[in-house]
Amino acid sequence: MSKMSVNLAGVELKNPVMTASGTFGSGMEYSEFVDLNHLGAVVTKGVANVPWPGNPTPRVVETPSGMLNAIGLQNPGINVFCERDLPFLQKFDTKIIVNVCGKSTEDYCEVVERLGSEKVDLLEINVSCPNVKEGGIAFGQNPRALEAITKEVKKYAKQPIIMKLSPNVTDITEMAKAAEAGGADVLSLINTLTGMKIDIHRRTFALANKTGGMSGPAVKPVAVRMVYQVANAVSLPIIGMGGIATAEDALEFIMAGATAVSVGTANFFNPCATEEVVKGLEDFLEKNQIGDIRELIGVVK
Repeated sequence: MSKMSVNLAGVELKNPVMTASGTFGSGMEYSEFVDLNHLGAVVTKGVANVPWPGNPTPRVVETPSGMLNAIGLQNPGINVFCERDLPFLQKFDTKIIVNVCGKSTEDYCEVVERLGSEKVDLLEINVSCPNVKEGGIAFGQNPRALEAITKEVKKYAKQPIIMKLSPNVTDITEMAKAAEAGGADVLSLINTLTGMKIDIHRRTFALANKTGGMSGPAVKPVAVRMVYQVANAVSLPIIGMGGIATAEDALEFIMAGATAVSVGTANFFNPCATEEVVKGLEDFLEKNQIGDIRELIGVVK
């Protein structure tokens, strides 16, 4: 049997497959379809210091080979999350990664500090949130802001931190280097691409928010390119994501330089996608007589 385990900043995952934040809840609904014990990790939906109501509806719309969402990071807040969701996830033999969101540096640090006493393996910091103190630009679109928030979060974090990078920038490597300079332990990319859809029959925006985050198969070539660029620009481990629906998709990211991968939008049209990706990776290793999946990380130069 080929070895499937990978290491992220000292945290050993049984395999490199995890869920993408916002597409899997906290695993409760999907546990009817997927044995969470088979996954390398479960990444939760974004959690803030207080409950967020999210954006007005409609908040989701299909696009060719993908979707747009403008959920607005609706979540019940850190207290409900710790009381309700964490105890459920802790029943399973899988690593727990909590996605953290906020509107100010203080918001992020409050959640990170609160999670310091919880049985959580890694924290994924969603820097695509609008920085209200800087006029609404996302933390992840300004390298100085990204480095600063990474440094600040690290002061409070008891677990390794993953900085989740936005693709909506001129140079993704500049952002990756800023996160590395700030002390990030791991990088994850890509978050969604900003897009828009017009309802021609109603002559208005398809989403109440006007714009939304585009995800799904259509973004995969962009995501693979960015993972490759970042893998060759920094020395941090990378979690690749963006349009992964099959083991073949996951292998593209791994060969481009990702240590692990997240399955996101595919969960909506195939609730069993994550387990199928794990099985597909195992089959690929056996078929090609590869003893350790780590032999494939970054093999394409």
